[in-house]
Amino acid sequence: MSRETARVGVIGGSGVYGLPGLEEVGWQKVETPFGAPSDELLLARYQGREVVFLPRHGRAHSLLPSELNHRANVMALKQMGVRWIISASAVGSLQERYQPCDIVAIDQFFDRTKRSADQTLFGGGIVAHVAFADPICEGLRQLVLEAAREAGASVHDGGTYVNMEGPAFSTRAESIQNHRDGHAVIGMTNLGEAKCAREAEIAYAAMAMVTDYDGWRPHDPHVTVEAVIEYLHRNAETAQKVIAGVIERIDVTADCSCHHALDHAILTRKEAWPAEAVERLRPVIRRFLD
Repeated sequence: MSRETARVGVIGGSGVYGLPGLEEVGWQKVETPFGAPSDELLLARYQGREVVFLPRHGRAHSLLPSELNHRANVMALKQMGVRWIISASAVGSLQERYQPCDIVAIDQFFDRTKRSADQTLFGGGIVAHVAFADPICEGLRQLVLEAAREAGASVHDGGTYVNMEGPAFSTRAESIQNHRDGHAVIGMTNLGEAKCAREAEIAYAAMAMVTDYDGWRPHDPHVTVEAVIEYLHRNAETAQKVIAGVIERIDVTADCSCHHALDHAILTRKEAWPAEAVERLRPVIRRFLD
């Protein structure tokens, strides 16, 4: 797919693809070498742009964070010609200044999971180590900031997202430690997406939508699903405006370092690549096969 027809991907809940003016083309089932993604993909057009929406937990919200197949989700978007991914997700705040209904344009991750094998496309005979010191595409992140400010959102420039596994929320001791460490927000989903997107040479940026204060404030009640849903509903319209603004701002002919993440990352000699691994990774390594 040429840059002129490249698509923008959006990962989030049902609220993020209710954009006014969105022209839905239809839902499409996609199979990948890593299995099925969370759900069918919604193909759509917005302001002349080709957009692909992926419901992260399925349209019925039937998948736990630990059940998400990040490899299949990202590969499905790659197979559909996506070169940019905008991620929207609910997070808990770890600092007083990040209030419910705020948006944090995160720029870092801290990994508290045990799922590294589920967060890479490589292995099985082809070894690659992508640069990940700066895990978020800075150019795309700046577009999130611009769109959020234009939408009138309370948006914060940068912050570290702690990725825990769940599905239970943090213990108070864990939350207090994350707060003391100075991290910004906590969630259960974005790190695996970011890692797989980097390996797939897709630019990735996340808008973290604050719904609660996790468990570090001593006099607050425990975070509950009811509270999270309440603030997600409050923030849905703002999230739609921000995503629409980012889509409008993306230059579909642009190129960035994220789109060349594999240039010096693959260690295995090409002549040693197993045929099975080549077929599994073909959408990602196609340019190395020509």
